Amino acid sequence: MSPILSLNSITKSFASKKIIDHLSLDIQAGEFVSILGPSGSGKSTLFHLIGGIYNPDEGEILLDGSQINGQRGSISYMPQSPSLLPWRTVLQNVLLGQELQGKKDVETARKMIEKAGLAGYTNAYPSQLSGGMKQRVSFIRALLSPQPVICLDEPFSALDELTRLDMQKWLLSIWDEHKKTILFVTHNIDEALFMSDRIVIISANPASITEEFILPFSRPRHKELLLTDEFLAWKRKIFFALRK
Repeated sequence: MSPILSLNSITKSFASKKIIDHLSLDIQAGEFVSILGPSGSGKSTLFHLIGGIYNPDEGEILLDGSQINGQRGSISYMPQSPSLLPWRTVLQNVLLGQELQGKKDVETARKMIEKAGLAGYTNAYPSQLSGGMKQRVSFIRALLSPQPVICLDEPFSALDELTRLDMQKWLLSIWDEHKKTILFVTHNIDEALFMSDRIVIISANPASITEEFILPFSRPRHKELLLTDEFLAWKRKIFFALRK
């Protein structure tokens, strides 16, 4: 099966400093892949390359077999902060990605808002929402956008531990239903293990892939998984892989 997203020997430098060095990675359709690496290792730069904000110095990025180097709008992106437009309601924010592509499915948007537990907030503005609620709106917007791949850049890093776990479980429940391809950046080993099909470890600058792990945990995932011996054994394995 051909991958939906391929990074082929990607290299990127800024001011003569090499940030990413001949990095190659294939992502299959419907796969949930997490990228783990040290702070400042180029994870966000990688997303900017995939999103077309930057052009790679070398290599190519393929989406469904077509090169998208420097091409914006090919993937859906959810940043660390919700980045909701304060003058738009929840419904209007959710529909933004579709509107930019000339589409608008209000009925589906309303159903997803309701499933996210936000039925009473359809016409509310971001200032009226909690941090977790804003993140749900941001993810629904990314999920409803027509692009086949979603890049999530540490979307839960600002949330407290309990809210973060609730958001992880909610995101997985939505993802299990829609099975969009997700590339996820996080610093949190537990989060990567709990959510992913595969974990990719990248080195410090310049970033390159050092190890990949296919996880054995069945889906759907439940919070009790975090306390099992198998989960803790995998946590140790990933921890030591990051320290190499």
